[in-house]
Amino acid sequence: MFPLATSAVSQLNKRMLTNSNADKLRRRNAELSILNSIAQALNRSVDLEQTLQAILAQVAELFDLQTGWIWLLREDDGKAYLAAAQNLPPALANYPHKMEGSCYCLDIYREGDLADAANINVVTCSRLKNLVDGTDGLRYHATVPLYVHGKHLGVLNVASSDWRQLSPDDLQLLYTIGDMLGICWGLRLSVRGCLSAARR
Repeated sequence: MFPLATSAVSQLNKRMLTNSNADKLRRRNAELSILNSIAQALNRSVDLEQTLQAILAQVAELFDLQTGWIWLLREDDGKAYLAAAQNLPPALANYPHKMEGSCYCLDIYREGDLADAANINVVTCSRLKNLVDGTDGLRYHATVPLYVHGKHLGVLNVASSDWRQLSPDDLQLLYTIGDMLGICWGLRLSVRGCLSAARR
């Protein structure tokens, strides 16, 4: 055969595998760094809005996205409210009433169609789809379900004008971030309940 050619191909394959593994390792280290930053933000802050803003910034950085917002459901009546937002396009930021009420992503969430990581959806944003100006090119967003003890908490939406398909690893990471938010919210509810009981 051609031992020299076989050896060269073997060496090339080893280098490619090493580079591929190094890239994967760098990506995993970046993900762990972001998850650690999110955990620290959740642990450090008592102000919910401040915490959610910090998390949106971290998620945007990790996925190289420009915009995000978090809807939470009120405990008393289940209505959604905008709990945090980052870099909303002018068509939404300058007209806050457009960020009120229900929308497609909240409707499918309430119906139970966003039950797990496989169901993190990229949807056409019903708030943006009929707008011509001021959207900064946004049309789609990924919707991540947020739960606390199996109860609907809200959704995390992230968007970019140059939307791309998210990999299974990206979807799982987004779902993990959603779980972290749910755990944090659950702990806050438990502490609030304990404080209320202690006051009585």
